[in-house]
Amino acid sequence: MGCVVSPSDVDLPELVPVLSRGKHRNPRKGACFMELASYLAGERWSDHPACTHPLLAALARLVNDHTSDAARPRLAGLIPSVIGLTSADDLHIDARIALRSATAALPVVAAERQKVMAVAALVAERVLADLDGRPADQVSDWTQSMLAQVPHATRWAHQFVPHPRISPRSFRRHAAPGTVRCAVEGIARACVHNPDEILRDLLAGAIEDCAARIHATEPDTARWADACQLTNSAFAPRRPRPKIRWSRPSRPEPDTARTRLSRPSRMTSPGP
Repeated sequence: MGCVVSPSDVDLPELVPVLSRGKHRNPRKGACFMELASYLAGERWSDHPACTHPLLAALARLVNDHTSDAARPRLAGLIPSVIGLTSADDLHIDARIALRSATAALPVVAAERQKVMAVAALVAERVLADLDGRPADQVSDWTQSMLAQVPHATRWAHQFVPHPRISPRSFRRHAAPGTVRCAVEGIARACVHNPDEILRDLLAGAIEDCAARIHATEPDTARWADACQLTNSAFAPRRPRPKIRWSRPSRPEPDTARTRLSRPSRMTSPGP
């Protein structure tokens, strides 16, 4: 869990697509991290593509939206690595992503959120223990080192770890997505000088965790240039349209002499 992909490990291509926050109807309106992944995978344009594990895709969307505009382009080099990382049955992936998110947030988030993250880390460790057949109270060395940095939150968390154990369905549908969301929001709001770097390392580490259990397919590199062209055109400066000033035509001055001649005479004709 301690090994993450450093920014220098991912070689960015010469052309980098433009990423923006939120959901977009088509690439000419902009693109987020997962929308570009759907395009590179040859799927229908969507921020919920089938080519990526749902929880990993949720993490990527959250990191994309909570990263500053200046740092978001550095996420683009990770997009091809999420394509093909999908498995509907392996609960290990959900637990690993939740655990990495919680432990990444623990040292930097606010005190109240540290308690939530400590509980989330212990719950994820318990789910992994059940899957691996080890004692429920056995925690990995990495998680122990992270919990040791927040002793007050750790003592509080041990009192609120759910008993009996959380069901796999509940963990996948509620606990794991909630952990990821709370962790990303907490990191983005943390009083640290490098929240963007922490968020990127979190996403890179989660991708590495998934790749350790899933053999990803190679993305279509020929579509990368197309994606760059489409998204860059969405943000290209547009030529301003010329302003057309409409003026009301002035009425011609009435010809008083002509008007005077054309009026019928009011003089009465002489009587017989």
